[in-house]
Amino acid sequence: MTGKTVKVSGPLIVAENMADAKMYDVVQVSDMKLIGEIIELRGDKASIQVYEETSGLGVGEDVISTGEPLSAELAPGLITGIFDGIQRPLTTLYFKYGSRISRGVSVNKLDREKKWHFTPTAKVGDTLTAGDILGVVQETETVEHRIMVPFGVEGTLVSIEEGDFTIEETIAHIKTKNGDRAVCMLQKWPVRKGRPYREKLTPDRPMVTGQRVIDTLFPIARGGVAAVPGPFGSGKTVVQHQLAKWADADIIVYIGCGERGNEMTDVLNEFPALKDPKTGEPLMKRTVLIANTSDMPVAAREASIYTGITIAEYFRDMGYNVAIMADSTSRWAEALREMSGRLEEMPGDEGYPAYLASRLAEFYERAGVVKLLGSGEKTGSVTAIGAVSPPGGDLSEPVSQATLRIVKVFWGLSASLAYKRHFPAIDWLISYSLYADKMKTWYDENVGKGFLKYRQFVMTTLQEEAALDEIVRLVGMDALSSKDRLVMETAKMIREDYLHQNAFHEVDTYTSMHKQLLMLLLIYEFYTLSEEAVQNYVSLDDILNCPFKEKIGRAKYIEEGSLDEFDKIIGEMSAQIKALEEGGSEDV
Repeated sequence: MTGKTVKVSGPLIVAENMADAKMYDVVQVSDMKLIGEIIELRGDKASIQVYEETSGLGVGEDVISTGEPLSAELAPGLITGIFDGIQRPLTTLYFKYGSRISRGVSVNKLDREKKWHFTPTAKVGDTLTAGDILGVVQETETVEHRIMVPFGVEGTLVSIEEGDFTIEETIAHIKTKNGDRAVCMLQKWPVRKGRPYREKLTPDRPMVTGQRVIDTLFPIARGGVAAVPGPFGSGKTVVQHQLAKWADADIIVYIGCGERGNEMTDVLNEFPALKDPKTGEPLMKRTVLIANTSDMPVAAREASIYTGITIAEYFRDMGYNVAIMADSTSRWAEALREMSGRLEEMPGDEGYPAYLASRLAEFYERAGVVKLLGSGEKTGSVTAIGAVSPPGGDLSEPVSQATLRIVKVFWGLSASLAYKRHFPAIDWLISYSLYADKMKTWYDENVGKGFLKYRQFVMTTLQEEAALDEIVRLVGMDALSSKDRLVMETAKMIREDYLHQNAFHEVDTYTSMHKQLLMLLLIYEFYTLSEEAVQNYVSLDDILNCPFKEKIGRAKYIEEGSLDEFDKIIGEMSAQIKALEEGGSEDV
């Protein structure tokens, strides 16, 4: 079916004679075969968003529908890949066409010539259903790619071969009720449609990140959703980089959606250089990058989010725990706003389309912990973390508000903390996590029964400090009672010695849950011992001048293999405060 263009408005093209086309079909526009997608149908006219530059196009250009929706190719070759928003491999394009992508270029999304060694795990005669594992390919040193029975296929395995195959060569035959079905390693899946699963489960364990302010105060569950809003320069990207490096996820999918080109260049340069702490291999060996910079056509931003979540779901279906980082959903929403304006739709708040909230929910709802299809009780998860870039840091704008209604974890970044060089600049007074209480059992069994008690102590102390801060500004610290001064000193210790974390320090960049518990115990013991001493008329200044105070400040630099140092510091602290009490009682 061939239509003709009747209108060209930036990335939006209107074509007539498209009565047989369907919503979200992929089309090719003009002799240059620019890739586009139908986003509106009115009579025989179709509105098409084009994923490439449209300058030079005129009325009367041919528009040919492929009859298929925009789909992701899923097979070995995804890991370590760097793709654009519609999954074109940027590395391949660079070597073929140079540093600027020409319009209308056509390359395979995944390499069709490379051979992968396939090792069967299923046996001839097995009864298989969709989602069952046929065999494995060692894609990188750290990722075993599990080849699954495609959806819609069910039957008996009649043949399967071990050997080196391309992703399109037949590796097995399954006898179905509709006849013999040849299976290869390549699957295709429409990006706007979530991949099926058996059952969605309630997240009940945290995704440990090694970042103390997150793991202690505002944890994210494995399979949960989080938003990281903050003004420019407050450290959204560094937070996401830290999570990508340290979070206990098997696979990382990082989407640079409409971000600055130099920022994406940093990501592309840093990720291959970063060492994966779990394996010692480069972090890139378990990462998929989707780079869609702000100078690329705006319509492709919209597709990049869906491409990324589809790839994440594919690895989830293998039984992996996947973390997807979207940086940033604000740029994606801007693309929606531009296309909506060109479609002449009725605008909502600040010009965003009325369906902004439902589109955001559509993306975030594809995260979760699920029971997978296939035999056995396998589970997998997708944890989604979206950065939001509100103009001027205004969290009342529509994208932030729509996101907050959906997510259960909110890491609000603060410009004032960033200016004070306090990183991560997550503001403890506005951030929250709705997962913490649901994960109590996991914390009690895997960290320690006191962990949530110490967490509550930290939250209460920081809130008390915020209330006392107003008094200090008015009349000074000297006007406070000794007990209130102790609260202020403890809060300062929590802020500077616990929540402040140096991403570039070899030891401080990651803190295990056990070490976090010990650090919290140290501060808690300082507060309780000091409070008792103050009640026994010991001067708070004398306590603060004790040598152990410096050791608490440096406790964050104690290596994971030397955690018995914490017991020594607590012992010294207890002895020094007791000596002050005894000295004080003699004076009395």
